[in-house]
Amino acid sequence: MEIILKQDVQGLGSKDDIVTVKDGYGRNYLIPQQMAIVATESAKKVLAENIRQRAHKEAKLKEEAMKVAESLAAIKVSIGAKTSTTGKIFGSVNNIQLAESIAEKGIEVDRKNIMLPKEGVKEVGTHTAKIKLHREVVVDFEFEVVSE
Repeated sequence: MEIILKQDVQGLGSKDDIVTVKDGYGRNYLIPQQMAIVATESAKKVLAENIRQRAHKEAKLKEEAMKVAESLAAIKVSIGAKTSTTGKIFGSVNNIQLAESIAEKGIEVDRKNIMLPKEGVKEVGTHTAKIKLHREVVVDFEFEVVSE
């Protein structure tokens, strides 16, 4: 029996895959659990059209992410922090502060997509963060931490 998976099924395949399974497994488990549908000719055509449309939307999203990446490369951000006399920051700079500083420059970036170095930002100076704008677009963003 050929079926089209509606979601990822471990050991079988991922969403929108057309797989062949035994009749009982498909009819008694996958289809009643809303994990799959029977792969008829019309269902295959609908799947092909959905994949084509999804690819078109994905290309648009990637293009927008590339534009945001170019605009991020053009801006400089500095974050003020309270420091000791040796240049150590009381606490650390986090992704929320970085997202707010970028938003002040007119570019909206979700704070959950900002990845700071694992050791943290605990000193004054220039640091680099990775910003994930799209599944395939990750930007290295330099920012400066200054003493207030």
